[in-house]
Amino acid sequence: MNKIRLFSLTAGMLIMNLMAFAQQFATIKGTITTSNGKPAAYISVGLKGNAHGTLTDDNGKFIINRVKPGTYTIKASAVGINASEKSITVVAGEIKMIDFVLSENDQALEEVTVAGKNNRYKISLPSASLRLNEPLLEAPQNIQTVTGQAIKDQQIISMSDGLIRNVSGAVRVEHWGDMYTNITMRGSQIQAMRNGFNVVSSYWGPLTEDMSFVDHIEFVKGPAGFMLGNGDPSGMYNVVTKKPTGFNRGEVSFTLGSFDLYRTTVDFDHKLTSDGKLLLRLNAAVQNKGSFRPYEQNDRYSFAPVLSYQITNKTKLTAEYTFQNAKMTEVGSYYIFSPKGYAAFPRELTLTQPGLPATRINDQSLFLNLQHNFDDNWKLTAQAAYFKYNQVGTSSWPSAVNANNTVIRSVSIWDAESSMKLAQLFINGQLKTGGINHRILAGFDGGKKNYIADWGQSHNLDLPTSPFDLNNPDYGFPSNGYPNFDRITPLAQRAINAGGLMDSKYLSAYAQDELGFFNNKVRLTLAGRYTYVSQSAWGGSPDKAKHVTPRVGLSVSIDKNTAIYAVYDEAFTPQSGLIRNGGKVEPITGTNNEIGIKKDWFDGKWNTTLSAYRIFKQNELTADPTNTPGQNFSVVLGEKRAQGIEFDLRGKITDGLTLIANYAYTDAKVTEVTPGVAGINVGDVIPGFARHVSNAWLTYTLQQGPLKGSGISGGFTYLAGRATDTWSVGLQKLPNYFKLDGGLFYERQKFKITGNAFNILNKYLFSGSYYQWLNAYYYQAEAPRNYRLSVAYKF
Repeated sequence: MNKIRLFSLTAGMLIMNLMAFAQQFATIKGTITTSNGKPAAYISVGLKGNAHGTLTDDNGKFIINRVKPGTYTIKASAVGINASEKSITVVAGEIKMIDFVLSENDQALEEVTVAGKNNRYKISLPSASLRLNEPLLEAPQNIQTVTGQAIKDQQIISMSDGLIRNVSGAVRVEHWGDMYTNITMRGSQIQAMRNGFNVVSSYWGPLTEDMSFVDHIEFVKGPAGFMLGNGDPSGMYNVVTKKPTGFNRGEVSFTLGSFDLYRTTVDFDHKLTSDGKLLLRLNAAVQNKGSFRPYEQNDRYSFAPVLSYQITNKTKLTAEYTFQNAKMTEVGSYYIFSPKGYAAFPRELTLTQPGLPATRINDQSLFLNLQHNFDDNWKLTAQAAYFKYNQVGTSSWPSAVNANNTVIRSVSIWDAESSMKLAQLFINGQLKTGGINHRILAGFDGGKKNYIADWGQSHNLDLPTSPFDLNNPDYGFPSNGYPNFDRITPLAQRAINAGGLMDSKYLSAYAQDELGFFNNKVRLTLAGRYTYVSQSAWGGSPDKAKHVTPRVGLSVSIDKNTAIYAVYDEAFTPQSGLIRNGGKVEPITGTNNEIGIKKDWFDGKWNTTLSAYRIFKQNELTADPTNTPGQNFSVVLGEKRAQGIEFDLRGKITDGLTLIANYAYTDAKVTEVTPGVAGINVGDVIPGFARHVSNAWLTYTLQQGPLKGSGISGGFTYLAGRATDTWSVGLQKLPNYFKLDGGLFYERQKFKITGNAFNILNKYLFSGSYYQWLNAYYYQAEAPRNYRLSVAYKF
């Protein structure tokens, strides 16, 4: 509490100092629509002969702050439409309302919206699901967005397919194949969100989203409980799915790739009624995908229709259904175990056994979203979601690794089912009291999650007298035969026997006021959140906790393109687990301190963010280093500290040249150890991160000539100081990592060809760790040099 008082006092003194130098400005607000009343998104609005300018949002609204008193010509323009101009006069302290009606209809503006929204690497506004009613530049938080265009250019087809190269400090140490994403950032695994809902129902996370129905992904650094509910103070990522745009358009694409990759996607966007009130967006994908390892597959299909209905001019209802089906090789098939060290065998080696049934997964979700605009300043959002997940499959892991490079392969059943019922209600608003602007956010979150799994049955494929030889693998009939697991007994009963039960119930309420001083040049954020959670894991008794956490943030605009910020948060994250001696599980507590600077360059064409943070977490559970196979005991870590520096750059540098580049330095260590905990010491490195992470992706497009629309792109990922993903680190460290990718593309209006090569240098890339109970290293190799070719057609 003393820290909060000190922070508030410092903020107050800064405000008083700025007051002496403050000038009175005007604000210009308005809406741009087409002649038939539709909002015109991503239209450029600015003052002629002046640097002040902005873009309209999805609803055609714009705001230009800090305009000096005087007479101006305001202009609305975009490539491909006729500009519109108006003469205006503003006085100090005035909020001037100016609206434009463009003569072009919404069909003529289709390409303007598509170009403004999708064909950029930089997005200046958060999605509605983040609940922030302000530009990202003004938010006292580090938020990075991976755009749909970046996803297409890099030929990313799922959440686990190179996406994190676009965000500073994000790594995946234990990959889990393409089943779970499991991203680590700022020293901890971050939470997975979709359209503002936390979609994690177990320790491993949701099935990776296929990119066919994803519009963009937002990475929020640091605590985000005031936005999206319970989560880790290290951050979260929010997958924003595609919604109807109000335009009649579509796209079909075909992708061919190395290792038997065949993929087709369809994106259909259409008005169902002539007045544009009822809209449809349908995305679907079908994929067959092999691997550089034999006998491995990842076949999928997805289907994602979205209906949007404009009930009144102020009220809109959106319904969204997503279905994903996966047929893949059992989890664990991509790991190699070695008593000698990392990369001891050819990367094409696999421990899977031909003839094992594939793991089948059905993942379904239903979203309902109701938005009501009371007026231009106040909006109410109510949304609910239902998730259903079914899995029938297996996982493989050796029961023994011998010094002579032989192993006993073991296969365990992994049947699982989960359901989530989630609801949110929140209100965004703006008002003014005297000379202070207020951006208000308040609401409720609630949910119920259940996860059951049977992983209690296992079978050795190999006999001790006839083990699997890593030097001379034999994929014939296994010496101990195939498993015959019990699937007649209902899963609910099998999960009880296996201890595979997890559930949680939560309810939270929050309120936030961002106070804007001096025409919103200085913004002080005051927020609080009440959280109640009851949850359990591994069949143990529920752990219940409730707490109130504050949040204080300060953001100051140095000029219209530059803002500095500071934020202080207190972490409170309830957790569940089993402690070997039956001890009580306490919630995670801690603090986060962060400062940063954000800047838009050259009229907002590109942006940079530089931030520094320090996070302390107490009472966090971590896997007991003394666990043996089948044990899920945890230990209380005591306290850990994560600190670092992050830098992100993204956007259009010059005409035709776009760049995404980032760097992060992360230091995560144990600062206190709970008495009685063995195998962990003060100063130990926290598993699961890289000390240095650097990425870049550069794209250049020819702007004229016979090859106009063609171009070249390329990028790299570099990791140094990699920490393994277990506490048992063995004698070998993970080597530094460098991956180079690049390709060519050609685009003409409705037609585009994209080709990329991945791991161009054909390096032996891998991640892994050491298991004490096996006396062996394990690692997962990445694919050698490989290629993808995509052809897309817009209609």
